[in-house]
Amino acid sequence: MRTFVLGGDGFCGWPTALHLSAHGHDVTIVDSLVRRRIDEELGVQSLTPIRPLAERVEAWREATGLRIGVVTCDLAIEPDALVRLLTEGRPDAVVHLAEQRSAPLSMKSPHYKRFTVDNNVRATHSLLAALVQTGSDAHLVHLGSMGVYGYETVPLDLPEGYLTVSYPDDNGVERAREILYPTQPGSVYHLTKSLDQLMFQFYAANDGVRITDLHQGIVWGTQTDETALDHRLINRFDYDGDYGTVLNRFLVEAAVGHPLTVHGSGGQTRAFINIRDSVRCIRLAVESGDEVAGRVRVMNQVTETHCVSDLARIVAGASGGVVSNVANPRREADANTLGVRNDHLLGLGLEPTLLESDLLVESIEVAQKYADRVDPHRIPCTSYWNREREAMAGVPS
Repeated sequence: MRTFVLGGDGFCGWPTALHLSAHGHDVTIVDSLVRRRIDEELGVQSLTPIRPLAERVEAWREATGLRIGVVTCDLAIEPDALVRLLTEGRPDAVVHLAEQRSAPLSMKSPHYKRFTVDNNVRATHSLLAALVQTGSDAHLVHLGSMGVYGYETVPLDLPEGYLTVSYPDDNGVERAREILYPTQPGSVYHLTKSLDQLMFQFYAANDGVRITDLHQGIVWGTQTDETALDHRLINRFDYDGDYGTVLNRFLVEAAVGHPLTVHGSGGQTRAFINIRDSVRCIRLAVESGDEVAGRVRVMNQVTETHCVSDLARIVAGASGGVVSNVANPRREADANTLGVRNDHLLGLGLEPTLLESDLLVESIEVAQKYADRVDPHRIPCTSYWNREREAMAGVPS
């Protein structure tokens, strides 16, 4: 299949592009390289050394004999270029990962709130409009977030995108209809993912665009089978307070002898998935596009759930680290339970990789190998959801 990977230079996009290429897809990466510029803005670097994109794709060709195309384009501000790209390239599938992916960054300042909305919403809508304008029947696979569901405790396993509700009509007859599961975004980033859902629903119903929306949990791990083929192919490992996920933060803290910082009580439960499973899930979604018609297909891209304190204990036990509770910068409940359905991907053949596996040891070893690249001052999260708490903590806005 001819497949475009939008945002193919990023943490999920790069290994996805390689995985699709390795499985016979004709892959073109479309990226504005904005993620690299954000590194410069924030004054932080990936723990792992990332080569220029041109060098990365050349290393892939040398390692496998396979070619990946590269197009530099900013979806949010270059709609005409996107239209030309779709017209000339005629992709069978488009994997959309071209969005600012950090919840903390989206809450960091008014500037980053505006940037997140402008970039994410405009990019998604430009893509949808361009698919319709060009008459493309490409299957759109979007990487969304479990965060659209919110993180409150609910008395059911979270369904895959939809909920059936019952109500009495004017004659008192009980009726039922299917609705999108009500969103409860906990950050501006998650707000944009919620807005994505509404745009998808409209374009699927109004224009027949075939769409799969993957509600992904927190990704852990760094390498995949493909990125491990050559040191120049290594994936990003973000550990800083803006882009580093909770597990990566724990791994880096353990590697440099810093206490593992648990925000608040640590009772917050989250859904997780290994990066190897993430790229497999995206491929399974791409290759099952013929099943998508009539409505948006929503799949929960998760394999397991853990509360943060248990996660810290697992990493501390594997690395010899110690755990320390610190103030929670987020505005959220101290604790919640979380059950999630992932029937679609299991039905497509996903065999989940669980956290307590050899791959956790691999992640610890990666963190230790590059520990000399860590800037300890960049580990804490300085984005506060609540301005009053931010002022009390003495954090500058």
